[in-house]
Amino acid sequence: MDAMLDPTVLQTLWFSLIAFFFLGYFVLEGFDFGVQMNLAASWRKGSRSRGTLLSTIGPVWDGNEVWVITGGALLFAAFPEWYATLFSGFYLALLLLLLVLIVRVCAFKWRSKVDSERWRTAWDVVHVIGGFAPALLWGVAIANIVAGVTIDEHHWVTTSLLGLLNPFALLGGLVFVLLFFLHGTLYLTLKVDGPLREDAHRRAAILVWPTIVAGASFLLWYQLAHSRTLLTLIPLAVAALALVAVVPLLRKRKEGLAFTATTLAITGAVVTLFGGLFPYVLPATNDIANSLTVVNASSTEHTLTVMLVALCVLLPVVIAYTIWTYRVFRHRVSDEDSPAPGEKLRDTLVDGYRRAFEQE
Repeated sequence: MDAMLDPTVLQTLWFSLIAFFFLGYFVLEGFDFGVQMNLAASWRKGSRSRGTLLSTIGPVWDGNEVWVITGGALLFAAFPEWYATLFSGFYLALLLLLLVLIVRVCAFKWRSKVDSERWRTAWDVVHVIGGFAPALLWGVAIANIVAGVTIDEHHWVTTSLLGLLNPFALLGGLVFVLLFFLHGTLYLTLKVDGPLREDAHRRAAILVWPTIVAGASFLLWYQLAHSRTLLTLIPLAVAALALVAVVPLLRKRKEGLAFTATTLAITGAVVTLFGGLFPYVLPATNDIANSLTVVNASSTEHTLTVMLVALCVLLPVVIAYTIWTYRVFRHRVSDEDSPAPGEKLRDTLVDGYRRAFEQE
């Protein structure tokens, strides 16, 4: 067997860990994007109702972003050649993604700073863009990574920006948008009450159909044209069945199980894509010898070992904190009692600080 296609256990483990962090990001930040896209569908209800929708992710959206920050840092440390080559070819797309995410942070932080309908409406437009654009860009980027791009002998990506916007990649972008939109809408059915909940339920019942069609088309295309193993048919089937299961679950008003189903669908899709990519990390479509693999893109065994020890200490803390956060903010909100995004957490912290340092 070619040595470049025969990774060590440690290299394989780190490839799986990178996939795990991106999976966590797509599951958690995916419904954040979906909630933001829901603002467009609820536009006529006014800024107060849109603020209610945002309040469902106000305490958690920044914590969800930690997964991609950590995943990117681990990618840089564990597979520096992969990281460098990605930025050589995806620089403009990744720069645009970064700018959108930065402006998105401003939308969360500044929306409630001025008591003006026009001010809030303007930031709500940014929120919609901040939900749609990252989902689209991630879908296009991931589709190009798993399908491959043209790479020269120096591991520079030579595919043009226009070349990255190929039919397969655009379909991937559409699938990410639809899947996250559906995922976020189902999240809202668990977090809002009253008319907003009913609206989210009806919207999810409509969204599920184009998501099934687009998702099935994309994953089947990938499996037939780009996957390197038949084993990915298993997670592909799981993803397909999970999406189809959303239909009867919504009819029975089992919204929690429907949200679990879209979580499972995202998981199945990510496992399919990364599983079919292995042992490559960025295939070269012009000359397979120029491809990046888990072997030739990774750091040394010593570096991977040290990082693994550190991760074993820190990862359980991150997971425990994430679970605790969602438990604390598990209540439903409505137009009558919804705080601005992050306002409740801020008030709790300020009150605790005052009590701790209060002078008798």
